Amino acid sequence: MLVTGITRMPRLILFIVLAGLFGQPALAQKKPTPQPTVTTPPQTEEKPTPYDGQLARLAEVLGSIHYLRSLCGAASGDWRSAMQTLLDTETINEPHRREKLTAAFNRGYRAFAAVHTSCTPAARTAEERYRNEGATLSGEIATRYGN
Repeated sequence: MLVTGITRMPRLILFIVLAGLFGQPALAQKKPTPQPTVTTPPQTEEKPTPYDGQLARLAEVLGSIHYLRSLCGAASGDWRSAMQTLLDTETINEPHRREKLTAAFNRGYRAFAAVHTSCTPAARTAEERYRNEGATLSGEIATRYGN
């Protein structure tokens, strides 16, 4: 009887050891580590505003004035910085609107660059008219849509 008890003991230990080995992952295997998820910053849905047409025209006017003022020797940095401020406030997280307004500014700049190569009375008159139009547009947008 003693002999049988001794042989059963190693079988029991062997069973416990084997159950422990097969119940757990093998030592050479590692538990799969969860892959980090790539999170993209939330993008705001671009919705057109009711004043986008007027805003595009204002951007075009700013581009025209920027060119004409620099052509006639005036400090023109104010108009470009005004456009940058407009872009920063109106197109936060809206790259397509930003592109449209930038294209309008550049269109206004290039339109006068193609026609006026020197400061003439016509260029000065155009600059004055565009300043008036820009003031009117910004006033209308602020009055109608501003807070």
